[in-house]
Amino acid sequence: MTAKEAKNADPRTGPIKSMAARPGNDTSAPGSPACAAEDQTSAAVPVLDRAVKAQMAKVTGGLSPAALAGAYLDWATHLAVSPGKQVQLWEKAIRKGLRLSGFAAKAAVPGQTCEPCIEPLPQDRRFADASWQTWPYNLIHQSFLLNQQWWHNATTGVRGVTKPHENVVEFATRQMLDVFSPSNFLLTNPQVLARTREEAGANLVRGFQAWLDDLRRQQGGMPPAGAEEFRPGHELAATPGKVVYRNHLIELIQYTPTTDKVRPEPVLFIPAWIMKYYILDLSPHNSMVKFLIAQGYTVFMVSWRNPGAEDRDLGMDDYRKMGVLDAIDAVRSITPDRKIHGVGYCLGGTLLSIAAAALERDGQHPFASLTFFASQIDFTEPGELQLFINESQVTFLEDMMWDQGYLDTTQMSGAFQMIRSVDLIWSRMVHRYLMGDPPVMFDLMAWNADGTRMPFRMHSEYLRKLYLNNDLTEGRFVVDGRPISVSDIRVPVFSVGTVKDHVAPWRSVYKMHLYLDTELTFVLTTGGHNTGIVSEPGHAGRSYQIATAKHDDRYVDPETWQASAPRKDGSWWLDWVAWLDARSGAPVPPPPMGPALADAPGIYVLQK
Repeated sequence: MTAKEAKNADPRTGPIKSMAARPGNDTSAPGSPACAAEDQTSAAVPVLDRAVKAQMAKVTGGLSPAALAGAYLDWATHLAVSPGKQVQLWEKAIRKGLRLSGFAAKAAVPGQTCEPCIEPLPQDRRFADASWQTWPYNLIHQSFLLNQQWWHNATTGVRGVTKPHENVVEFATRQMLDVFSPSNFLLTNPQVLARTREEAGANLVRGFQAWLDDLRRQQGGMPPAGAEEFRPGHELAATPGKVVYRNHLIELIQYTPTTDKVRPEPVLFIPAWIMKYYILDLSPHNSMVKFLIAQGYTVFMVSWRNPGAEDRDLGMDDYRKMGVLDAIDAVRSITPDRKIHGVGYCLGGTLLSIAAAALERDGQHPFASLTFFASQIDFTEPGELQLFINESQVTFLEDMMWDQGYLDTTQMSGAFQMIRSVDLIWSRMVHRYLMGDPPVMFDLMAWNADGTRMPFRMHSEYLRKLYLNNDLTEGRFVVDGRPISVSDIRVPVFSVGTVKDHVAPWRSVYKMHLYLDTELTFVLTTGGHNTGIVSEPGHAGRSYQIATAKHDDRYVDPETWQASAPRKDGSWWLDWVAWLDARSGAPVPPPPMGPALADAPGIYVLQK
């Protein structure tokens, strides 16, 4: 008896033979019924798991319950064995209760003026109206804010909890508390009550009608109320031009020149495929495309196709080849022997950096310069979106996309709305459904409601390779069988970050200074991910900081840069055009228009 047999021996009957060792039971033999059944079962397991998670995702809006439960378990477990933290929280609760009691006693006295227990955060405007300072609404909102502050203390600073889990727990708890904000309810919102008294309840009737209309539009896949007044090709995306190239993934628009002469280097825009391109050609007064044409530039724009379930297998490399490389080839066929000013926005900028690095690695140099609007190449600090990006969440999203072939626009917008739920969800509901205000719609909001889908394979690769693994800046992103490095980009770069960006935080965008071995001009502008980019000359209240770092300059951290970079009032567009002018040749007659396949804005942008 061998040592292994002795280990598996039954003391009463001797060695035990496995089923595979018995005659007639060779389960490993190819083609045997047992092997075939096992293979079928193995193949069915992931399908069943994915199907179950895909159905769960329809209920949870694409958020992974396992990811949330894991974060709360980590927090609760460490809090349970942290008596010091528990004592601290009890002390805070008692102190807050005493402060609130004292405030209530003073506030209940007619004519008595008393200092509030707590001030809302600067960005919290829910209780800014003077009516919130009257009894009993001052007590109600102060109680809510103290409770919110206590829960912030409870969900943060627990030793042993991982930072990602702490962020998730703090964020999720804040979202749950915001549901119960007194501003969200008729009887606890003095502004709503005053409106109801003034109009004898007519505001609530209008709000109910608005709710029914929004429900009808949502069920029918219709745009929000008022968006029908902003149509691409009419009120929006109205700059004249022609579609001069089309493949399965993009249309390329060449815009009609408006000057007698143009700079020889054309400008090629690569917008994000999560959005329709016309944020860069919005209304006539704030169209970046129209502005550039007026400055004497030949402008080309990529317009992405809105993919469906049949495009589920399109990957990142398909977007690079059909989206960027094919566009470059088409532009160069119309403007031969000319370098290109490449411009990428958000994900389009990330894709442009990948394509440019691969081209430089392979000895191809099509660009005169590169410009990035709110674009990241390093994803270690992607802001609050990181709350939705971990292995559990990505797997959950993959299963949802596997089922339907793509990530839907409503599923994507849900995460962005949650990040700013007070402004984008609750404030809107109060004004529309309780106050009975008419729908607010303008060009940027109409564009924001006109999203695009993300193919299963591409979005999975994007989340895993960039967000989860940070492959691009760590030398693991493979193009055509070999890794690329963004340090191979040697043309001048102009990069724009925005102060209030929740999608691509400006400090994350600023990290280009760590990875690019070239001259880099960085702009930090007021506004958010979209409003900071759509910042046309004459836009009131706009300002920005700008500074250029040479490739051999010493690194300056973002806080030092922000403290030292000169500030200017107005639009950064003017500095950008001056920057392009300095890297362009003398004006020449405009190039011919390419073969016209359709008038701008084309057909892809109109796909729903």
